[in-house]
Amino acid sequence: MSSHPNATGHCGSTIATLKDERVTVAVLTHNRLAEVERTLAALLSVPEPPPVIVVDNASSDGTERHLSARSDISYIRLAHNVGAAARNAAVRQASTRYVALCDDDTWWEAESLRRAADILDRCPRHALLVSRVLVGESGRVDPTCEVMAASPLPREPDDPGPPLLGFLAGASIVRRDMFLSVGGFSERLFIGGEEALVAIDFAMRGFRMSYVCDLTVHHFPSAHRDASAREFYLLRNALWTAWLRRSPTTALASTLRAGRAATHDWVACQALASALRGLPWVLSRRRQVPARLERQLRALERD
Repeated sequence: MSSHPNATGHCGSTIATLKDERVTVAVLTHNRLAEVERTLAALLSVPEPPPVIVVDNASSDGTERHLSARSDISYIRLAHNVGAAARNAAVRQASTRYVALCDDDTWWEAESLRRAADILDRCPRHALLVSRVLVGESGRVDPTCEVMAASPLPREPDDPGPPLLGFLAGASIVRRDMFLSVGGFSERLFIGGEEALVAIDFAMRGFRMSYVCDLTVHHFPSAHRDASAREFYLLRNALWTAWLRRSPTTALASTLRAGRAATHDWVACQALASALRGLPWVLSRRRQVPARLERQLRALERD
């Protein structure tokens, strides 16, 4: 991955860290006890570990029994699985200015938490930073990071890295008050592409987002994944996001694409049907983006 200048130095540098009172780590989990315990071991193995809040989406695999007894974390168990919106509970409970988001198969390098807090201290307009993601034992850079690093959006003088209009929830750190001001993740969207709506709402309020390659998150993808369910939610949520925020032209184009896909793909057909059933909810909450932001989103899609 190519290096990009930013406020913290060169990509890949690491030094020892002291405990930082500015950052809480929020870990989202559901029926992945082995994975979440590995993530917690990585987060808490440093001399001065950050405060960690685990939000459990109603797991039934023994997660509650194992984690509720631990004294080194805060544990929140939800009564039912609300998907990505479970992260909102951790952000609300956190008492720090910044909250680093993790999934149960991702974790932040300790020094990256301090670096991220330093950047956010210097960049008060920034609601969110996205870290470089290293995948598996090989530590290969996630291809999405290369896309973010090449962002075509215009960069402003105080941006610590390439500007963004989207992010990876499991590898992002948020400014707590800005995140809560837009309502966090929508429970209605469940999980899969849920970041897009939050990113647009950040941008509509004038909040900035940047990719910073000096920050590092490790991702060991879980084997417990339902590929069809994920595809369903990604397709449906992309439609809902377009209908909720995008221009009529873009929303119509998204609908036509979904219709064409539904003619030969059963998952796409189910996603379109589910999206249409939610249309009354969407229309009651529609708020169109300004023309300038619509142009930027279209530029990213073309790129």
